[in-house]
Amino acid sequence: MILDLPRFVEKERPFWEELDRELDRMAQGLAPLKDITYSQKVLSLFHRACSDLARLGSSTAEPELYAYLESLVARGYAEIHAAQPRLRGFRPIHWFFQTLPQTFRRQLWAFKIALAVTVIGAVVGAILISVDPEAREVVYPFSHLSEQTPSQRVQKEESSYGIKKEMLENSKTTFSAQLMGNNIKVSINAMALGLTWGLGTIVLLFYNGVILGAVALDYIVDGQTVFMLGWLLPHGSIEIPAILIAGQAGLMLGRAVIGWGTREGVRTRLRLITPDLATLIGFVALMLVWAGFVEAFLSQYHEPVLPYWVKITFGSASLVTLFAFLFLSGTKTRSE
Repeated sequence: MILDLPRFVEKERPFWEELDRELDRMAQGLAPLKDITYSQKVLSLFHRACSDLARLGSSTAEPELYAYLESLVARGYAEIHAAQPRLRGFRPIHWFFQTLPQTFRRQLWAFKIALAVTVIGAVVGAILISVDPEAREVVYPFSHLSEQTPSQRVQKEESSYGIKKEMLENSKTTFSAQLMGNNIKVSINAMALGLTWGLGTIVLLFYNGVILGAVALDYIVDGQTVFMLGWLLPHGSIEIPAILIAGQAGLMLGRAVIGWGTREGVRTRLRLITPDLATLIGFVALMLVWAGFVEAFLSQYHEPVLPYWVKITFGSASLVTLFAFLFLSGTKTRSE
């Protein structure tokens, strides 16, 4: 039962009127139904109206108000379901150049948090290695990184390039598939751990940052900065942003589970962010497939087979191109 009906009506009426206007636009064919932000807004207004109608159901003080709201909800149901057939049909090019970058920018808050957590982890990892070089045995996930100094590894890589080249050429496809599978698994975990109110996602991003910072400082201090950049940049320029975007999706999921600043139930909140989650994780999968190919066919070749400046240039160009695409593609022109 609503204790203060006038105040309730005063607060909710602007949302009813806004929904009424948007339903008129939909009926006239003027609504931008393919704009995900717009569609989510209308759906949110509709859910709010349904909730208000349910709350009014136990009150008989305003039968006219109840009839108006019941009519509004019925119109909303009819218009939204009538719009669904017009929204069907996946257009890959439109999705890639319009929907994807717009989704990334719309949820940029989550990417900033993912980036900040990773950077903090990198700083912590660098501090651990600088204070106690022996900490690499605990921090590094792979034994071959902790068993050798960076200089020893570089010497081994460059002196055995002939043998390694032959081995890579005989197993490129298998190696690439293994890298793709592992990286996609890590990224899916980063998103799925958002169900732990985002805490699991934050821990995973932080740990990845610790490893990255520790490895980077270890190679820099040992005078192997060029090798490190030539080794990591070609695939890392795509792989690291992919994990960050997966973390972005995980933080979105965590926020939806918590329900900050919204009246909708958890099912509604999850349903509202599902299109954005699917878009981001789909892009992450594409990025990691490409990163797997690059790591297998480019990153593993070192001097004298492939000059480091070529690999560094390739990786830098990939990183600039990626963020130019994410921040500049999908912007609407004046004519649109």
